[in-house]
Amino acid sequence: MQSFIVKGGKKLKGKIKVNSSKNATVALLAASLINQGRTTLKNVPQIEEVNRWIEVLESLGVKIEKKGRTLKIIPPQKLKTNQINRKSAQKTRSVILLVAALAGRNKKYTIPQAGGCKLGSRTIKPHLYALENFGINIQVTSNGYKVNSEKLHPTDKVVLYESGDTVTETTLMMASQVPFQTVIKMATSNYMVQDLIFFLKKLGVKIEGKGCDNLKITGKKSIKKNIEYTISEDPIEAMFFISLAIVTQSHLIIERCPIDFLELELLKLEKMGQKYNILKKYKSYNKQTNLVDLEIIPSKLVALEEKIHGLPFPGINMDNLPFFASIALKAKGKTFLHDWSYENRAVYLTELKRLGAKVTLLDPHRVYIEGPTKLKATTMISPPALRPAALILVAMLAAKGKSVLKDVYSINRGYEDLENRLKNIGAELEIKEV
Repeated sequence: MQSFIVKGGKKLKGKIKVNSSKNATVALLAASLINQGRTTLKNVPQIEEVNRWIEVLESLGVKIEKKGRTLKIIPPQKLKTNQINRKSAQKTRSVILLVAALAGRNKKYTIPQAGGCKLGSRTIKPHLYALENFGINIQVTSNGYKVNSEKLHPTDKVVLYESGDTVTETTLMMASQVPFQTVIKMATSNYMVQDLIFFLKKLGVKIEGKGCDNLKITGKKSIKKNIEYTISEDPIEAMFFISLAIVTQSHLIIERCPIDFLELELLKLEKMGQKYNILKKYKSYNKQTNLVDLEIIPSKLVALEEKIHGLPFPGINMDNLPFFASIALKAKGKTFLHDWSYENRAVYLTELKRLGAKVTLLDPHRVYIEGPTKLKATTMISPPALRPAALILVAMLAAKGKSVLKDVYSINRGYEDLENRLKNIGAELEIKEV
């Protein structure tokens, strides 16, 4: 178990780069199983979530060659689905993506139930309902998801039961393995979905649209192609650094921000009084994603009159919403946050009280946060959810004195080498093994 030892209250300065996206990476690792050729992924984040996925793929018989931030993925002739590493699979929520990724090459298999963040019950019915259009039968058992794709067939249309990122990815991967045109309705076009679309196109799958409307996919019965793909940057990590600069009242330049997935968040912040500049515009290494260098300037904030809530893209990203809780600590007035999509995540925001925050929990989805607040140092155990854990770390870095955040595996699932990266911009923290 690791802990962060934080000496907070320090002004940060300098530049920090946004790394590649966790959520895009896990989708591409799953999608690599569609390809019987060699897949080379570049700009892969060095995080625990990726480590668990590598362990899962290797247990299926996939050969992984790792060199720095590059992964070469070489599939076997036959995937060993009966040997899947259950322990590693159960540590990641995104393992549900394997259900569709394996369906084109395997007739019967069982996938362990997903783990990852503890945010309340999560139904997989949208995935089941999407895949049943293709003739796939899925039984939920105490051990996982029992899949039978013996009657796999094409379908001309899939209406998603809910407009979600992961179910869009599931349906995209399934449609890509059927040599007919499939229309997906209610698809999202969030950053990880777009990366998956770019990747599937390199495999030769024909895709029209980017989501937010209809996606038209013409798949292939068999795909065997040696390809390279570079993963885009992570807007959620960008928001982590934006909130960190705001809460610590620091002048910070955040490089390689995927601006298309931050525009509404920045508009909300602008209306709260936050000052920022866009210094440079350019493309990501994959020539697809629009990036900017963002200068955050210390500002006085005022709480918005209306609620702040997440929505499918192009709304405020669901995973960016918790960072508004830390930002609200510096805003004059009451900020109203509505986290409707998760049953428990808003409850974790009450942990900010340990740092001196004034948080009122209205119900499992809604909180009031009153500011501005003078934060105080504390010792606490990290919440078992990635984004709430990250915002607690942000608050600790702003709280004067020594804080200890214990059991930070949740943070390590999604953020790479935070200790050294934050030290480079003036933060005082260290990782301690327990």
